[in-house]
Amino acid sequence: MAKPEIHPTWYPEAKVYCNGEVVMTVGSTKPELHVDVWSGNHPYFTGTQKIIDTEGRVERFLRKYGMLEEGADQQDGNQKKK
Repeated sequence: MAKPEIHPTWYPEAKVYCNGEVVMTVGSTKPELHVDVWSGNHPYFTGTQKIIDTEGRVERFLRKYGMLEEGADQQDGNQKKK
């Protein structure tokens, strides 16, 4: 058995909150856990993908490794000039 007075309090029904809603209960050393991402809203599990392109990093990566189509590269350049 666990020694008394040296272990944190165990909460077997700790609630996990995401965006203000209870999404699951787990065992934890804290009574409440607040998370930004969980399996219900993570792109890997939901099948949706959202690329947030900050300062053209995705485009630069695709161009560097030759994965960017030539037509798409020219269209993006024309849109930026407008």
